[in-house]
Amino acid sequence: MNRSRFLILGGVSLLVGAAFSLYVYSKLEAKSAEPTVTAIVAAKDLQIGSRLERADISVVRVPPVIFPPDARQFPEDVIGRGVIVPIFKGQFIVSGQLAGESAGSGLPSLIPAGMRAVGVPVNDVTSVAGFVTPGTRVDVLMTPNGEHRAITVLQNVEVLATGSTLEHIASTSARNFTVATLLVHLEDAERLILATREGRVHLVLRNPIDMRADKVKDATLQQLYDEATATRSKLPAKPLLQPAILPAPNAPEIQIYQGNEVDTVECKDGGQCTPAKKAH
Repeated sequence: MNRSRFLILGGVSLLVGAAFSLYVYSKLEAKSAEPTVTAIVAAKDLQIGSRLERADISVVRVPPVIFPPDARQFPEDVIGRGVIVPIFKGQFIVSGQLAGESAGSGLPSLIPAGMRAVGVPVNDVTSVAGFVTPGTRVDVLMTPNGEHRAITVLQNVEVLATGSTLEHIASTSARNFTVATLLVHLEDAERLILATREGRVHLVLRNPIDMRADKVKDATLQQLYDEATATRSKLPAKPLLQPAILPAPNAPEIQIYQGNEVDTVECKDGGQCTPAKKAH
């Protein structure tokens, strides 16, 4: 009897297992039947200015629901084009990350239509100790040769490159370079080139979210002196020190004992002593 019961229970278990396996298989088969699309992803980290080769990309198939808008699907869509923003390994490659099909790679691929890239000479001081890096924004000031004057030439200018470096560097790092390449319009390029010939150019680092352009006047040495004089005239005058009047110290007393008699005399500063009182 017990043996028959075990056989029945074993048969039921086999049937339940077979049914569960069939259910899982049908789900997996249905999932595998879902449509997928081809997509191009980065096979490694790609830096700004690099030219895409076949080894830089991978072809994958993904569900349409995760396919990004404007993502590239075929190798011929991306090979040979320049990278204009950093692309990380495994990231979908979209058109906005690449230069135009005939723009090539390197620095020229980063220049939008209607803009120009102009290099200006800098040093550790005029480049804010090397903290001006690609991607930061600066104001351009100029001090004319032989004049005690500072002029704001351009405001809110994007830095394309520092030296031969195109990639952005963390703000906690600094790098030495002698040329900064700025992205400007053609008319601003003329002003910038003229400024580099007529005086020393200084780059003033600004907050990237501060996009406003301020109206400022040229700063002159005379203005500095005038402002310093005006500041001193507004300071409250210091009160004159009055001589302190201290109370005169008590005249010293000397007591002279003669038997039962005690004579007291007071001595002044001049050394003159006079009888003060007599006590018994």
